[in-house]
Amino acid sequence: MSLEKQRNILVTGGAGFIGSHLVDKALATGDRVTVLDNFNDFYNASVKRSNISAHLNHDNYSIVEGDLRDKVCLAQLFSTGPFDVVVHLAAMAGVRPSLENPALYMDVNVLGTQLLLEQIVQSADKTRLVFGSSSSVYGSRSGERFLETDRVDQPLSPYAASKAANELQCYAAHHTAGLDVACLRFFTVFGPRQRPDLAIHKFCQAIDQNETINVFGDGLSKRDYTFVFDIVEGIWSAMQANLSGYEIINLGRSEPVVLLDMIRSIEQALGKEAKLVHKPFQIGDVPYTYASIEKARQLLGYNPKTKFDDGIRQFVEWHRNQRPKTTAPA
Repeated sequence: MSLEKQRNILVTGGAGFIGSHLVDKALATGDRVTVLDNFNDFYNASVKRSNISAHLNHDNYSIVEGDLRDKVCLAQLFSTGPFDVVVHLAAMAGVRPSLENPALYMDVNVLGTQLLLEQIVQSADKTRLVFGSSSSVYGSRSGERFLETDRVDQPLSPYAASKAANELQCYAAHHTAGLDVACLRFFTVFGPRQRPDLAIHKFCQAIDQNETINVFGDGLSKRDYTFVFDIVEGIWSAMQANLSGYEIINLGRSEPVVLLDMIRSIEQALGKEAKLVHKPFQIGDVPYTYASIEKARQLLGYNPKTKFDDGIRQFVEWHRNQRPKTTAPA
């Protein structure tokens, strides 16, 4: 392995989309990985079970099925430490669902994160926390790149508000207890294992099955779509780079893609045409995301390599492999 000693790593949400890819890398590198995941019903838990199926028999892997808000579970988890690095990815995710149940988002994301921070601070002096934040904290913007120094005090959804609050919680833990923290603001991650509620996955599924797609607004909104392997490389660098103190760092591709162009890319990869239904722009959505990644390049050596269309092709290939297999008649 590339490091001098085996690290003991905790990944919360490590059975999910991004987390399971990170675990793949950590196990391949030789680190010991513990995952905390509650396998909730936000989407079919069998998806997460599939994500971790290759991990379960690995000697350096263990999983705890539990909730961030369960103090007893957290105490037992940290009794197996100390952890050299904690990567905190567990959260109630999604802008639109947060509009329907804001109290749940605050309970899980804010209270759960606070309880986790308390355990980290109590357990060891040298743990590094890498926190998975979101570009949604920037709110409604247009025309310019999002800088880590920009104001983030006007979130457009409870989910965005919870992530902004999490960053403040992390800073308080750094200030009061000296915890080293890297808050990584992810910009619209996509790729194999992507959650089924996210746009690229939903659109691919609908186009493949000749169903209609709801396009909210005029289709000219833009997202800084970032391939999951590039995000994982950014997380990995934050886990071991020469960082100290508290840092906020964007992880994006810095090349926004128009929504209609995203749909066209999926059409080309599938070889099928989309059926679009235009609907009014939704509350909570932002029209534009565009990451400045100079800080990530400087501090992490971050260099996203996957072009958008190439990432779409990889996603479509994965999607096709997930289709139910049919048995030919005898």
